[in-house]
Amino acid sequence: MGNFILLTIDFLSGLFVFLVGLVVLLVIYMYFVDIRQHKQAIRHNYPVIGRFRYLFEKQGEFFRQYFFAMDREEMPFNRAERSWIYKAAKNVDRTIAFGSTRSLDPTGTIMFMNCAFPTLKEDAVAPAPVTIGTRCRYPYTTDSIFNISGMSYGAISKPAVRSLSRGAHIAGCWMNTGEGGLSPYHLEGQADLVFQIGTAKYGVRDKSGNLSEEKLREIAAHPEVKMFELKISQGAKPGKGGILPGKKVTAEIAQIRGIAEGQDSISPNGHKDIRTISDLLDKIVFIRQVTGKPVGFKAVFGSMHWFEQFLIEIERRGNDCAPDFITIDSADGGTGAAPQPLMDYVGLPLKESLPIVVSMLEERQLKDRIKIIASGKLITPSKVAWAIALGADFVVSARGHMFALGCIQALQCNKDTCPTGITTHNKRLQQGLNVEDKMQRVANYNKYIHYGIGLIAHSCGLKNVRELNKSHIRIVTENGLSVALEKLYENHR
Repeated sequence: MGNFILLTIDFLSGLFVFLVGLVVLLVIYMYFVDIRQHKQAIRHNYPVIGRFRYLFEKQGEFFRQYFFAMDREEMPFNRAERSWIYKAAKNVDRTIAFGSTRSLDPTGTIMFMNCAFPTLKEDAVAPAPVTIGTRCRYPYTTDSIFNISGMSYGAISKPAVRSLSRGAHIAGCWMNTGEGGLSPYHLEGQADLVFQIGTAKYGVRDKSGNLSEEKLREIAAHPEVKMFELKISQGAKPGKGGILPGKKVTAEIAQIRGIAEGQDSISPNGHKDIRTISDLLDKIVFIRQVTGKPVGFKAVFGSMHWFEQFLIEIERRGNDCAPDFITIDSADGGTGAAPQPLMDYVGLPLKESLPIVVSMLEERQLKDRIKIIASGKLITPSKVAWAIALGADFVVSARGHMFALGCIQALQCNKDTCPTGITTHNKRLQQGLNVEDKMQRVANYNKYIHYGIGLIAHSCGLKNVRELNKSHIRIVTENGLSVALEKLYENHR
């Protein structure tokens, strides 16, 4: 026994010496590699040690998220918001103790004004149904205020699409296909679908890339497809088309989109057949006539002059030519891949564009004709209720439902390395995305958004969430005191 122990000690000692020697050789090798290269000054000037700079830079996002950022500090979504969504999706206790970590002092903070005598029955604040496209052959009626925004199959994975589709069906909300076309995985959940037509016309394009009437009819023949949305622009990259790296363009995705496999899928920055206001109205009328279903468009608003001319043209032609809905995307919207200058600096945030558009529609008595869908970081009940109070008829969110799927904000959507399997086509990484589990989480999250906005309406003394308006909100100004939201937006154009 003693000899065995001695032999074991000798072996471990030898192994230790070998490993130390291996490490020393590796360090020497890295030293000479670093000092002879001239592409990275830090590595050249500080061989071996300089490599830690790049390691720490890479891990910085992780450490900030879990160790250094406070609950309400992190961007683009803070820990408090994500935590509420995770709890809602898992159907666990969403209450908090001791006090809110949300500061009421910063300029722009919103506060809902409760009444002395709240509505007695909380279930009395369920949203009333709304019909979109009353003049269409097949109008769409829904009582779901909160819905799933556009995420293309390709940008997100097969199990992610399947989970969202099935979850939407359980929740009774709609799901936007994104500009990547209609896949079997969108249809299998039997949820209500909004088919998005992007600038590349994926899924409804002919061999030349033009809009195909025949394919439009094929898509419209699916009873699940309730509406069509022309994507003019989006908040994360106004003036830039969608970007799907070639490594994500599988044979199946290429077939659905009508493009070549393995090549970068880059949409044009605009529709080549929609270059004027007249073109846009003509295209809306054409798609509506072909499909018989409601048609609208999605845009991030910047300059408002074109929209004023747009409404004048509708007035001249008659209301029958108007879009059935407009999706207003906020300048702080998200995407899988976008140039940083566009994401950081271009377009109006929803807090400005939404009330301006609503006001312009009301001035021309078009608000009932054209429904408004708000999009852009509206992932909690308070933000959804705020958008409704500003005049939105519906709210859509992509990233909120991604969090419900398990997204951890790893910021790797554009790299095909998403650790949760949501935005990657790596089969190994997708294995953790269990459809049966995640679809229920999507439904739970949607359910508790509606429950939460109902709580707010109930506290304000309303019987219907859709009764929320600017008079129910105050907003903190620069002097630290709040003013009524309706007063803040007086003459705001």
